[in-house]
Amino acid sequence: MSGHYEAPIREPLIIGHKTYHDISNDIARPIEERAGKLWWVSFWIALTLFIYGFGCIAYTIGTGIGAWGLNRTNNWGWDITNFVWWVGIGHAGTLISAVLLLFRQRWRMSVNRSAEAMTIFAVVQAAIFPVIHMGRVWVGYWVFPLPNQFGSLWTNFNSPLLWDVFAISTYFSVSSVFWFMGLIPDFAMIRDRAKTPWTKRIYTFLSFGWGGKAKHWQRFEELSLVLAGLATPLVFSVHTTVSFDFATSVIKGWHSTIYPPYFVAGAIFSGFAMVQTLLLVARKVAHLEDYITMYHIEIMNIVIIVTGGMVTVAYATEYFIAWYSGSRYEDFTYLSPGAATGPYWWAFWALIICNLVVPALFWFKKIRTNIMATFIIALIINIGMWFERFDIIVINISRDYLPSSWTMFKPSIIDVGVYLGTIGFFGVLFLLYARTFPVIAQAELKTILKISGETYKAKEEEDEHH
Repeated sequence: MSGHYEAPIREPLIIGHKTYHDISNDIARPIEERAGKLWWVSFWIALTLFIYGFGCIAYTIGTGIGAWGLNRTNNWGWDITNFVWWVGIGHAGTLISAVLLLFRQRWRMSVNRSAEAMTIFAVVQAAIFPVIHMGRVWVGYWVFPLPNQFGSLWTNFNSPLLWDVFAISTYFSVSSVFWFMGLIPDFAMIRDRAKTPWTKRIYTFLSFGWGGKAKHWQRFEELSLVLAGLATPLVFSVHTTVSFDFATSVIKGWHSTIYPPYFVAGAIFSGFAMVQTLLLVARKVAHLEDYITMYHIEIMNIVIIVTGGMVTVAYATEYFIAWYSGSRYEDFTYLSPGAATGPYWWAFWALIICNLVVPALFWFKKIRTNIMATFIIALIINIGMWFERFDIIVINISRDYLPSSWTMFKPSIIDVGVYLGTIGFFGVLFLLYARTFPVIAQAELKTILKISGETYKAKEEEDEHH
């Protein structure tokens, strides 16, 4: 799975002169030791946001979605904005795990586990919004094909909203299986190191009898490739399906063939920015600097540059078409001269600055190899991609074909609360995951120690000189 040779000029992926035992100790340490103050502070902040958001969701269900800032013109607002944003964030996990595995990229081994966990947790947050947007949550099961015993109730398979249900449930299922299967060798490592009977029982159950035999590894690698082959089309299909919510409509600016590839590029762009944000925090808190190196951070930033370039081309295309068409309706779309100077000018320029101007700083090596600069820029990209989804939805539908229907969208405190609640829920899940599961795939990392470890790279270079 890892190959047998790596060019000496490549930077080592594992630094610090590590041994196999050192890797086990370093990766198991956050699970075996008590949580520090920083973890507890982060956890209580995330839990407080989660509880507040849960209260806002309960209020929405009890009162109705009139509690949000929606009106007759803006029937989609923060809810669908947040839905698309969370689905986009989940994209980088599958890309790092599946696509980079098929391309035999070894650097993925230090970052894929956290990226996979992020995917699953982000999809959970995304699934909340379409459900509560129904208004009548208790009949949410109607979106699934039902047995005849329920009567003549048939799902509308022509609706792109239904395609979302199938795309996201498939994405969640495959990503969960891929994530859990990769954890099995690591669970076995924790099982063998367990000091209490209770811990040993839990990790024995989770490790599914893994013994590290050659047959086990053969099956593990074969199944990894099969799942990677299944998951790769999902990277492109899921956000393409989400884009159909807009592209199959007749609303000006939405009815566009550029949406599917544009949404996919934007999703990978925002997903990598979120992975970068989480990894930089995990790297510092769990003391994983020897495994998540500057080389990993720089490569991730280069991917952000590439996907950001694709998004920039899409922005330029949209803006040019809106201007060149001369249509008064196109002039009110989210990327147009009208949007740049209209009532939502602040959202338009937030999009341009956060997604075009700021990420361009990564072209400079000094900035893309600076930890603090990378963290700040990754956060700004996440904010900018949220504004992109906000602009697509709110600007486009706030200016209807009839001027008498024009309205401004103003989010209510419940809108904001639900959004903050999902951020808190995501934080709670990720922090609990970091305390119970290995955040780096240590079993896979060991397979490249003698190829890309600092000690072995130095020996290789010395042998070449001799």
